[in-house]
Amino acid sequence: MSAVLNWNVDPVIVMITDSFPLKYYGALFASGLLLGYYIVRNIYKKEKLPLNNLDSLLVYVIVGTILGARLGHCIFYEPEYFLKHPIEILLPIQKIGGVYKFVGFQGLASHGGTIGVLIAIILYCKKYKVNFLWLLDRMAIGVPVTAAFIRLGNFMNSEIYGKPTNGNWGVVFQRDDLIPRYPTQLYEAFSYLLIFGILFWMYKSERTKQASGLLFGTFLALLFLARFLIEFFKENQESFENNMLINMGQILSIPFILIGLTLIVWKSKVEIK
Repeated sequence: MSAVLNWNVDPVIVMITDSFPLKYYGALFASGLLLGYYIVRNIYKKEKLPLNNLDSLLVYVIVGTILGARLGHCIFYEPEYFLKHPIEILLPIQKIGGVYKFVGFQGLASHGGTIGVLIAIILYCKKYKVNFLWLLDRMAIGVPVTAAFIRLGNFMNSEIYGKPTNGNWGVVFQRDDLIPRYPTQLYEAFSYLLIFGILFWMYKSERTKQASGLLFGTFLALLFLARFLIEFFKENQESFENNMLINMGQILSIPFILIGLTLIVWKSKVEIK
């Protein structure tokens, strides 16, 4: 019995102009950011905290996410190419046939996005005098939902998919080939939604609320452990990874996992007052 899903969805929802498409990836990316923000905003309301400057936090997060993810891809995955084409790092264009054309950003790295967000939050906390770990705990609840939406966008784009299943099941991404593959984008999306549920449940605990950093540590450990494990089923993004024992995504996940575990051990010792 075959359990193969043939996937051939056009990644473009509609052409806004002749040269500017609205794609599922961009729409889901933006929707995920807004939904994550909505979750954090609701947490603020439940804790009866002032909403002053919360809208500014959204701007910081958006800029940090996009800049970090873009620079992360350019540095970690294709440094040689972008050193020769620096204008394409921060502009969504590519030289095709000797002419620059709008193509959207063709590479965003989640690890770079995480680093970018952390830097943005540090700057935000410094400007608005907010406790860094306290804020990260609340943001950690919403971020997995954003990450899940981004992976759904990758699925709609037929990109970042898995290795062949070598069986009569899987998803055939017909825009690339006719081989049944692991739908690793969906694996990640479902994992991130599960992590959201765990973190939201933990948030209700009095110990968690008093141990600033425990939620964030759990978020780092679980999310990047899931990413590390799912990478075993995923096709490498760049050819240089084919000769590596573990790929670049796994290597970059290890520091985040270790930081998360360190925070969990440290903050679990906090006593309820």
